[in-house]
Amino acid sequence: MEAIVDKLGRPIRDLRISVTDRCNFRCAYCMPKEVFGDDYAFLPKNDLLSFEEIERFAKIFASLGVKKLRLTGGEPLMRRDLPKLVGKLIKIEGIEDIGLTTNGVLLKQNAQPLYDAGLRRLNISLDALDPAIFGELNGRGIKPELVLSAIDYAQKIGFEIKVNMVVQKDVNEGEILPMVAYFKERGITLRFIEFMDVGNDNGWSFEKVVTKKEIYDLICSVHDIEPTEEDYYGEVAKRYRYLDNGAQIGFITSVSESFCSTCTRSRLSSDGKLYTCLFASGGFDLRKLIRDGMTDAELFDAIAGVWERRVDRYSDERTEQTAKNRKKIGMSYIGG
Repeated sequence: MEAIVDKLGRPIRDLRISVTDRCNFRCAYCMPKEVFGDDYAFLPKNDLLSFEEIERFAKIFASLGVKKLRLTGGEPLMRRDLPKLVGKLIKIEGIEDIGLTTNGVLLKQNAQPLYDAGLRRLNISLDALDPAIFGELNGRGIKPELVLSAIDYAQKIGFEIKVNMVVQKDVNEGEILPMVAYFKERGITLRFIEFMDVGNDNGWSFEKVVTKKEIYDLICSVHDIEPTEEDYYGEVAKRYRYLDNGAQIGFITSVSESFCSTCTRSRLSSDGKLYTCLFASGGFDLRKLIRDGMTDAELFDAIAGVWERRVDRYSDERTEQTAKNRKKIGMSYIGG
């Protein structure tokens, strides 16, 4: 079958699947505790896609051209029996890679079952090594040692690990070089994510962004690095390696160097809505279609139609005004 492409000629290659909207952190840039308080009403269980529904959708997306799956949340490890879902997804024909994004707090008790189910790649969020800064950032006072010990444990099991750091001006930019030194020594890829205007609650402005160039120049003042070749079409991170030990760092530059032109990612929310952009205002309700009894062929046509109408290029068009005035879906809901 000829690969489907959107209105700008971009194929569909990646599907990010949110398995829950719940999280045990309250990071200010994603789920600020002022908005997501103790009485916040998360989705009831019946509103979430079942593992069987997720598996069925993943098979259809694979037949449309998706090669990579990523399980996200909220915090995906809060979804019970997640290794069972991994075991189902790993067997789908056409899927070449499955990853999981987590804050790492629940990783120790889940790492071995996930590895046994076939998962091999983890992206772990960690924004600081300083306990006071990290505790403030995660909104729960959780210490970085908890995440670092989980990273060590998962690395010993055999996982390929990348650590994601969201950098904000006057918040944690002083943690860049300590994070670089810590993960370089352990041969773990550290990726710097520019602070983005995801959702409507994180108080974003251009003035809070620490750009790739600023981070790059800071690292180069201490370490010698060189660029690496792109692994595949649509790769988000701009990657570099240290000349002395070959460990890597990456930059995700949604603000300063947009990558909309090669974006191949689709997103399925935990309640079954399809989003074609991280900054989308609305989604397409696939859960209703599957629960109304649509056949796989009908679902295939519906999903293909959504992608073929896609024209999203928000980061290309972002201004301070659009960032403030455009109503966007929250990152905790569609998994970043």
